[in-house]
Parts: sequence; C-alpha cells; structure tokens
Amino acid sequence: MSHAGTDRRTVAKSALLGASFLLSGTGAAPAWARAGARGRPRGGQDVTLQLPAPTGPYRTGITTLYLVDRARRDPWDPAVPVREVMVTVFYPARTVRGRPRAPQMTASAARAFAEFVPFAFHQELPKAGVDWAATMTHAHVGAPARAVRCPVVLYSPGGGDARTLGTCTAEELASRGCVVVTIDHPGDASEVEFPGTTAYRDRVVRPTVFTGDPRTDPGIFRTMIEARVADIRFVLDRLALLAAGRAADAAGRPLPEGLGSALDLRRVGVYGHSAGGTAAAQALYEDRRIAAAIDMEGFLDHPPLEPGGAGELFPVARYGVGRPLLLLGTDGFTGRHALEPSWSAVAARSGGCVRRGRLDRAAHAVFTDYAAMAPQLQAAGLMTAAERIGLVGAVGPAAAVRAVRRRVVSFFGRHLPVRGV
Repeated sequence: MSHAGTDRRTVAKSALLGASFLLSGTGAAPAWARAGARGRPRGGQDVTLQLPAPTGPYRTGITTLYLVDRARRDPWDPAVPVREVMVTVFYPARTVRGRPRAPQMTASAARAFAEFVPFAFHQELPKAGVDWAATMTHAHVGAPARAVRCPVVLYSPGGGDARTLGTCTAEELASRGCVVVTIDHPGDASEVEFPGTTAYRDRVVRPTVFTGDPRTDPGIFRTMIEARVADIRFVLDRLALLAAGRAADAAGRPLPEGLGSALDLRRVGVYGHSAGGTAAAQALYEDRRIAAAIDMEGFLDHPPLEPGGAGELFPVARYGVGRPLLLLGTDGFTGRHALEPSWSAVAARSGGCVRRGRLDRAAHAVFTDYAAMAPQLQAAGLMTAAERIGLVGAVGPAAAVRAVRRRVVSFFGRHLPVRGV
C-alpha cells in the first residue's frame, strides 16, 4: 500500500473484520485463538467485574452523544457518506437523586465485545465466564450538571479499543471537576453502538474493520491516526455548539440539565492510550484550542516503509510543540525501545514543554480499565498470572489505578487547572 494518499476503497477492502491482531502497540500479531475456552469460574456463575470508585468530591453524571460530521466521509467504509462518532460525557453532577448508575457497556455492546475481543484482540481474556454487561460505572444517567464552568478533557482509546475501557480515569477526572468526553472511533474500535440504523448503515453495533496490526501497514496506520485527529477536532467543534446552547446530538436527544453551560472550552485537554496517545499529541500540535495533552505509549512516528528503516516522524515530533505534553510509559511495554526515537525527538524540539513519566511493574494495558479487571479475572481462575502480567503487569490493581489516575489528574490540574484537585 502506498505511503501517501491511501485510497479509502483500498483500505476498506484490506481491512475486513475477522482475523487476529494486536492494535494497542506491541507490533506482534498473535495466533487466532487457543483451542477451547477456559472452564467456568469458581462457583459456576459468570463473574461480574467491579470498577474502582472515583475518589474526588463530586458525584458524577453521564450521557452519550451521537455526532455526525457531514463534511467527511467515513475513512474505512466508502459506502458511508458521513463520519459518525459516538462519545460518552462524564461530568460533575448537581444531584444524582433518582438517577440510575450506567453500565460500563450496554447489553448489545457487551455481546459484541465478548464475541470478538477475547478471540481476536486480547487473547488473554477468557472466552467465557464473564458477564461483561453487568459491570457498572459510578456515574448516573442524565443527572443535572453542577452550575460551574469546568475544564473539558477528551479521551481517545487505544487502537481497536472502545471508549468504555477508559471509564476508571474518566470518572476520576469528572469527580474532581472536569467534563470528560471519551470518544469512539468507528471502524477502528472493536464495537461502537449507535442510537439506530441509517440508510447507509444497517447495524446498530458497528464492529472494527481491521485484520492486522496497523503498525505493519503504513497506509492503514496513517489513515487511522488522521481519522482520530479529525474526530477529536470535530468533537471539539460540536462541544462548542453545546456550550453556545445549540443542539449537537444528531438523533435529537436532549442534554442533561446544565451540561452545555458547564463546558469551559478555554481550558481543554486531551489524553489517549496507544494510537489514542499518538492522536492526542498530534491534535495538540494541530489545534490551538487544546492547552495540554498526555500520550500514553503512543508512537509519534509512522511505521517504516521498508523493514529495518526509520519511520517518518509525525509533525508534533518533527517540529516540537509549545504547549505541555506528558509522555507516559511503562517498564513492561514490549514496544518501548521502538517508541524511544520519536519520543526523544519531540522532547528535544519542544523547548521544555515535554515531560516524561514511567509506571513500573506495569504493561501496556495498565492505562485502561483492564488494570482493575485483569486481577479479578485471575482471582476467579479465568486468567493466568502470566497472562495478567502480559496485559497489565504485576502491579496490584489498587496501586495501578491510583498511579494512572494520579498522573493524569495532577497533569491536568497544573495545566488547565482542574477544580477539586
């Protein structure tokens, strides 16, 4: 596939659902699936996983938005003439009385997740024995927002991951005074649930289209990051409409009371994991509305065109950036050495605006909700110790979640700043 000007039809044809891959950044494509699933968990009942409660002073509300960019075609499916994006908004609530807690995944999304992710994406996960739809957030559906203008922080998940796997950190930020917008990138994310079907999309839940690791295909990787950066900037455009009191949800659904006026778009941050970290850093470079960003183990260079060659740096690494950027890694990430050239480049060219941090005894997915989930799966006999370490590292769940939350909250607390920190 050519390096520049990737044809969308070619990308779509070469990226059909179904084969194995690892998109979150290791660069290794695992075999399809081990023969057979593990047995039932101890006790014979499907396990319900718990997410740790946020620790900030505010109770949180939650809502979803269906956003449609009619100026862009879908980058993965030429039959879709618009770009559809789904987001979840977490925010400090004025009251949660009478408002139920939201599940981490809806029943339809959880079913799609269970049928695909443990087989083709994260093979460390059990093939059976987990009720993925039963995990609850600590956020309350449609609760009225606090009458305080809050910093706005956007989150882009790892390649192939859905936005739902960033709940732990999003809830923490919201409980400390931020409005947090987690973004799904359809066609890229493992599953994205929309409010309904359309004339050009006959499924409510759209699966990923990838069949391989994008780091092995320069054209697909370029398309993925360009789409994500454009999605982030488009979401900011739509949030500006909400802040101005105008409608943004393409399905016409009402906003929670006071949410639009709670958005302070003079204080915007972006953070992301893996491919989401790449997109967050590049969006910081491209969009002056973004004041600060965190890249959690996202490459800042393209894959090399030839084996053994050097990949082209993204503009953020080639020219540097004049606003705060945190590069946050782990000691257990198998791609950490390949990450180093682009991270060193952006640090050298950014005049002191780049800071680096590392989590020890941790692995790549520690930045996601798997940090809390994997130890529970191991305790239930559904994941081996080696699989848990490979996914999130040996660090304990409380320490892992606390470390990630602390780094993210303190960074945005310095640079936005965030109320309640």
